Amino acid sequence: LGTRTPHTQTKSQHTKMSSESAAAPAAGGKSESFAFNADITQLMNLIINTFYSNKEVFLRELISNSSDALDKIRFQSLSDKSVLGEAKELKIDIIPDPKNNTLTIQDSGIGMTKEDLINNLGTIAKSGTKQFMEAIKAGADVSMIGQFGVGFYSAFLVAERVTVESKNNDDDVYRWSSDAGNSFKIEAVPDSDLKRGTRITLQLKDDQLSYVEEKTLKDLVKKHSEFIGFPISLWVTKTEEKEVDDDEDEEDGDDDDDDKPKVEEVKSEKTEKKKKTITEEKSDWEVLNKQKPIWTRAKDEIKKEEYAAFYKALTNDWEEHLAVKHFSVEGQLEFKALLFCPKRAPFDLFEGKKKRNNIKLYVRRVFIMDNCEDLIPDYMAFVKGVVDSEDLPLNISRESLQQNKILRVIKKNIVKKSIEMFKEIAENKDDYKKFYEAFAKNIKLGIHEDSTNRKKLADLLRYNSTVCVNEVTSLKEYCGRMKKEQKNIYYITGESRAVVEQSPFLEKLKKKGYEVLFMVDPIDEYAVQQLKEYDEKKLVCVTKDGLKLEMTDEEKKKKEDEKAAFEDLCTKMKEILGDKVEKVILSDRLSTSPCCLVTGEFGWSANMERIMKAQALRDNSMTSFMVSKKTLELNPEHSIVKELRVRFQSNAQDQTVKDLVWLLFETSLLTSGFSLPEPTTFAGRIHKLIKLGLSIADNDEEEVVPAEEANKEDDDDVPPLENQGEDMEDVD
Repeated sequence: LGTRTPHTQTKSQHTKMSSESAAAPAAGGKSESFAFNADITQLMNLIINTFYSNKEVFLRELISNSSDALDKIRFQSLSDKSVLGEAKELKIDIIPDPKNNTLTIQDSGIGMTKEDLINNLGTIAKSGTKQFMEAIKAGADVSMIGQFGVGFYSAFLVAERVTVESKNNDDDVYRWSSDAGNSFKIEAVPDSDLKRGTRITLQLKDDQLSYVEEKTLKDLVKKHSEFIGFPISLWVTKTEEKEVDDDEDEEDGDDDDDDKPKVEEVKSEKTEKKKKTITEEKSDWEVLNKQKPIWTRAKDEIKKEEYAAFYKALTNDWEEHLAVKHFSVEGQLEFKALLFCPKRAPFDLFEGKKKRNNIKLYVRRVFIMDNCEDLIPDYMAFVKGVVDSEDLPLNISRESLQQNKILRVIKKNIVKKSIEMFKEIAENKDDYKKFYEAFAKNIKLGIHEDSTNRKKLADLLRYNSTVCVNEVTSLKEYCGRMKKEQKNIYYITGESRAVVEQSPFLEKLKKKGYEVLFMVDPIDEYAVQQLKEYDEKKLVCVTKDGLKLEMTDEEKKKKEDEKAAFEDLCTKMKEILGDKVEKVILSDRLSTSPCCLVTGEFGWSANMERIMKAQALRDNSMTSFMVSKKTLELNPEHSIVKELRVRFQSNAQDQTVKDLVWLLFETSLLTSGFSLPEPTTFAGRIHKLIKLGLSIADNDEEEVVPAEEANKEDDDDVPPLENQGEDMEDVD
């Protein structure tokens, strides 16, 4: 760019060189410097239409400029009160004019001289605020918004022509006007009523006339500039109905000819005059930013009622918040934050299309965004509040943050303080009960997703258990009640509390006095996959393989003897059931039930299998390798199991006993939380046993043959059993 060799230049090209060009010796010739030129109209068009994705931000930018101007005059008045002159009130006024399609923003700030108008408004990307900040000493009590020097030009998003009148204490009133073309005009205004400050008048485009509507302006100020430190007033026109005396009859009478005789009726004094309603229009100023940014104050000075009022104004909630966390962070990045926890969860808490979070981001009290996905994790989407920073790296439109590192610092602090807020709620049992009923799923989702804060979130979990049936208990309280010999935290997952309370998996644990947690929320299955341990104690699912209970030497010897005695039965039952089970073994977890089905330690539990089958859009390919192999565990002390062992020893080919094995397997499926793959076959076995109990012959009816035995040769008739009554008692 800008480099040509001497032999390629013509005389005409040489004359077009910039006056700032300079020559320097170089190998083979001279190098020359050229200044960049710009098509101002095209550049203005780019600034106006490219920097801002939303036209409504023009009002935010102009109000921010006014706020900076007011800050400047306030800063000067600290050392010299006389600079305020007659206009002592520091304010911003917005005046819509629907008749002329204009919108005026006026402030009583520092104003601009003629030279300022030329330099600041006539020079693109020159920030008067930035220049002012550089001129004053660091640490002064002043906070400015402007950085880039292009915010003013956002006015041309909605206006075809912009007029600026400004009065500085050091100069007269001057008017600057432009239609965003190549030029602008400046003229003196000797008869202006402007005492000090700036008045910007926008001649709105034909398709932008909504910005003179009262509701639109109120919504924009509330959204973007609600917490500006100076009062923002809107000139509003209100219609009022008023009752007045109806004097029309008397007026009509006055119009009659004076020559005609008049007949007057004598009216009673008690007769009331007729009334009529007339409509009057009244115009007045309405302050739009009455809600103050309380996060800028010290939290010791703020009352509970003020927090409640601010929360309702911020969130439009009809009831007060449950808890609040007010804090500030200082260091490389400085910001203040105010976080609220609501009392109840919104109905669309887990809607995929809803807004990702409820944290509003402000920079120097000017609203930037409320949809920053990196500001807070998804599981804390119910937390509401504001984050206000003095200096964040924004892009020119102030619509997005430019450094993810800054966001990570803010997110880390918000998550940390939110968890602290939840723990403060947990100190009050009644409050935490409300909180946990509303947001338990969020906490469990956090355990699944947030590995960094998993241990802290685990302290917030609450469950019913075999000990705390009607009340919930924390993991910390559970550990405090553990027996000396107990090494693990035991839990069971299931469809409901009623189901898991009667589960056969709890029998031996109850007998030994071990407490078992009830996890009946579907999301518990996901959370516990990530929460492997708590307080150095492993979480063990009692429905899965790998449950090892402490045993005495006598119990160990007894188990070895039983294992040898029932080895043939286990082998035979495995042959009958085939690939339906991976193995058949004796159980350590049963005391009153004959058998149960357990899943592999690292696969899906029965409850997880049920949850995954219920997914409408599930991936069937995952099911094939995540479904665990089932292990049938027998209770060697149960009468049914003992009798089965005897029957198999006497006749290993007894078809009725085989049917009983299948029946035991299918009932174990049900009691262990699985679903029956072939309900009709199961019903057929039950019907067959009913007929046996009633001594009904089965010759004329078709025998129900299970799918597993469809290819095997079976006898048409069931062989008669000896002592049928005793057999049925055993089955019962």
